[in-house]
Amino acid sequence: MTDTFFLHPQRQLLNNEAHARTSTSVPSPAQVTSLAFFFDGDGGSQRASLARLAEQLGLPLPAADAVQYQAELPGLRLNWGLHTEFARYTLLRRGRTGEPFADSAFEGLPLDWLANQPDPLLVAIHAVILPQEDAGHADTETLAQQWFAGNDLIGASIGDGNALALTDLRLHPDRNLGAGVTRLLVLDYGMSPSQRGRMLQRLFELETYRMLALLALPVAKAQMRTMDTLGSRMRELTAKMSGQAGSRSGDDALLDQLTELAADLEDVISSTQYRFSAAQAYFRQVERRIEELREARLGGVQPFREFTIRRLAPAMATCETVSSRQTQLAARIQRATALLRTRVEVALQGQNQALLASMDRRAELQLRLQETVEGLSVGVLTYYAVGLIGYVAKALKVAGMPINPELTTGLAIPLVAAGVWWGTQKMKKNLGH
Repeated sequence: MTDTFFLHPQRQLLNNEAHARTSTSVPSPAQVTSLAFFFDGDGGSQRASLARLAEQLGLPLPAADAVQYQAELPGLRLNWGLHTEFARYTLLRRGRTGEPFADSAFEGLPLDWLANQPDPLLVAIHAVILPQEDAGHADTETLAQQWFAGNDLIGASIGDGNALALTDLRLHPDRNLGAGVTRLLVLDYGMSPSQRGRMLQRLFELETYRMLALLALPVAKAQMRTMDTLGSRMRELTAKMSGQAGSRSGDDALLDQLTELAADLEDVISSTQYRFSAAQAYFRQVERRIEELREARLGGVQPFREFTIRRLAPAMATCETVSSRQTQLAARIQRATALLRTRVEVALQGQNQALLASMDRRAELQLRLQETVEGLSVGVLTYYAVGLIGYVAKALKVAGMPINPELTTGLAIPLVAAGVWWGTQKMKKNLGH
C-alpha cells in the first residue's frame, strides 16, 4: 500500500535519536579503554580522525555525517560517539592477558594515529572488569596497594549490589599514553552483559562530564581578577558622579567612560557565558549519572557522590559567583548610565528653557519696538497728509472758496490719523501678522 499522507522530514532522524547513545554489551572479564578528545568546532576534525583510524585498521569508513560508529576487529571492539564538545573512543578487549592494568585495550591501536590527533585528549580511562572470583577475597586496602599505588579509593557497591566499582581518579603512568590514565576496577557480582555495558558507560560519562564541568573553573578564577578591575572602575565612576557638580562637559565625559566600561564587560560576558552555562549542564549530568549508579557505601571508601559533589560543587559555586558578579555589575552600569542620561537630559532641558525664555523676551522687545515704530509711522504719515490737506485748503481759499485753512487742517488731523491707523492694521492683517 502506497502512503497517501505526508511524513515529517525529521521523523526518521528523531526516531534514531533514541538509539544514538545506546551502550554496548560487555563480557566479564574484559579490558575497556575510554578516550575523550575535546574539540572546539563542529566535530569535523574528529570525523576525519576516525576515518583515518578506520582506514589504518582496514575497517569500513564512517559516514560523512556520522555521530556514532562501531566496528569489530579480531579480539577488539571499537565504539565511537560524537558529542557537542567531545568525541569518545571506547575500545573493548575480551578476557585478560595478565595482571589488571599491565596492558590495555589501547594496545590494538596504531600509535601514530594518537600522535596525529588534531584535538587535545581530556579523559583517558583504563577499566578492568573482573568476575568476583578473580578478585578473591581481597579487601579495598589490598586492592588499593596492588593496583592504585596505595592511594585513597573512591567507589561504591553499584547496580543495587550487583557490582563493585573502585578508582582513585588519579593519573597513572602508561607506556602508550604518556600523560597518564585513570584506572577503574569493576568487580562483577552477577550482572548481565548489557547491565555491565550500561554501568560502565555511566562510570565513563561520570568522569568525562566531571572534567568537562571543571573546564569552567580556570576561566572563573581568571575572571575574578578581571571583575575586580571592572568593579574598581565602576566605583571610581560612581564617586565622580556623586562629587561632580553636573557640568555638561563633565557628564558627557562620564557617559563616555560608562559606555566604554559597559563594552568591556559585555566582551567579558560573551567570552565566558557559554563555558559557565555548559559547566552547569555538565554538572547536572554528573548528578544524574551518580543517581543512575544506585550506589551503596563501602566501609572506608568515599562513595562517588560524596567525593564528586564535595569537590565539584564548590567549583560550580565559583562559576556561579563570577556569573552573578557579571550580572550585578551590568545592572549597576545600566542604572548609572540611566541616571547620568537623566541628569544630562534635565540639564539640556534647563538650557532649552532658558533659551526659549530669552527668545520670548527678544520677541516681546521686537513686538514693542514694532508697535512703537508703527505709532511713529502713523504720526509721520498723519503729519504729512495733514500738511498736504492744509496746502489744498489754502489753494482753495486763494481760488475764492469760503474755506478756513487752519480750521480745515485742524479738523482733518483726527480723521487722517484714524484713516492711517486703519490702513496699517489692514496691511498687517493682509501680510499674515
